[in-house]
Amino acid sequence: MQEPAPAGAQPVSVEDPYEAWNRKVYHFNETVDRWILKPVAQTYRDLTPSLLDKAVTNFFNNLTEVRNFINSVLQLKGESAVVAAGRFTYNTVFGLGGLIDVATAFDLPERPEDFGQTLGYWGLDSGPYLMLPLLGPSTPRDFGGLATDSFAFPSLWDNVESPEIYYARALQVVDKRADLIPAEGFISGDPYIFVRNAYLQRREFLINDGRVIDDPFASDDEDFMLDDF
Repeated sequence: MQEPAPAGAQPVSVEDPYEAWNRKVYHFNETVDRWILKPVAQTYRDLTPSLLDKAVTNFFNNLTEVRNFINSVLQLKGESAVVAAGRFTYNTVFGLGGLIDVATAFDLPERPEDFGQTLGYWGLDSGPYLMLPLLGPSTPRDFGGLATDSFAFPSLWDNVESPEIYYARALQVVDKRADLIPAEGFISGDPYIFVRNAYLQRREFLINDGRVIDDPFASDDEDFMLDDF
């Protein structure tokens, strides 16, 4: 069982004071996705055997265990840090470099941690909901966390040279977008509100390690959590 979030942990804010601007950015992102990213992802999904697709997803997920470990330590979650280290070791050594998720079979399921969650753990408010160009749903706290995870903390991506890193990053984006295609069927009502609520609810779930006591989305029609938002 994961360590519970501390009493001082700050939840995500459900406020959306920039909705008019966020909707414009959402429309821009949807246009880019409709004409560029989704067709590429759909072609990738159609042509890639499911076993290979899963291996690619596992490989990139394995790289995030370094991030999970660092942020578990920063949140004083010793058990989660051990799980992250164990998952990376098992999957790298016995899972052919991370292509096979053997750690889950060893009862070590992934425990996602990022610096946005770390900031929330130590009491920093999330700030209002933001829709970022190309990056998608976020908050000031999560965007700051993303920047810190990407540029300040050690990462296995640091060992990949140019231009290979660009090819690998492109594959990662396409693979992740392809994995989201089946979830599109769950979207109902206003797509902007659905995506916003799904993202915020998912972040609330992660920050509290799965314990959502007072659900701010309980009265919403679009109450559904998508793991990959």
